[in-house]
Amino acid sequence: MNADSVVNLGSGHPSEPVIAHIMAQPGVQRTPSPKLTLFQKRGFLDPAMCEALIALIDQTRRPSTVSDYNGDAAFRTSETCDLDATIPVVAELENRIARFVGLDPAHGEPIQGQRYAVGQEFKAHTDYFEPSGVDFDKFTSVAGNRTWTAMLYLNEPDAGGATRFKTIDKIVQPEIGKLLCWNNLRPDGSPNPSTIHQGMKVRAGTKYVITKWFRERPWGWE
Repeated sequence: MNADSVVNLGSGHPSEPVIAHIMAQPGVQRTPSPKLTLFQKRGFLDPAMCEALIALIDQTRRPSTVSDYNGDAAFRTSETCDLDATIPVVAELENRIARFVGLDPAHGEPIQGQRYAVGQEFKAHTDYFEPSGVDFDKFTSVAGNRTWTAMLYLNEPDAGGATRFKTIDKIVQPEIGKLLCWNNLRPDGSPNPSTIHQGMKVRAGTKYVITKWFRERPWGWE
């Protein structure tokens, strides 16, 4: 199996086939931890493609939001946009991510782009929707919970902007075109709280990232 294999591993649970597919690809690094499944791949995107995606984010960015608002107005201070999959560079990105993880594209949410200016951050959070949260039914009634996350750095801010995985105290520095990918669930399919992570404050410059989430069931929202 290679990076161009056309596979369909469904929603990503069970996770073993997804892990095997990702690990079979060149240049993939797996974080050695029993607490969560986390991969990195440098150079997943070339600088020109990153620049094209940055331009799209700047065109349509809006203030980011959170589910289960906790009263902290500074919890997530970035800007967000939804990227139109009919745009060729976005369609190519969708294809590359789907080939990398091997998951059924029908289970994927639309790709989002995020922009972090100086002082902006996303405090420690998980990507799955908390089953006890007040917004759980609202966000999971159609497609279920999130299974896998793929996140890409499009640039390197002058200072700050790293991603910290709190439980294992691992800090990942932004690099142009670097991919992070992790499983939001435990082996039994329940949400994994050890995936808690933080988008640390940008201290100088601007940070741009791409995020793609996959769900338990096919994405059915308009």
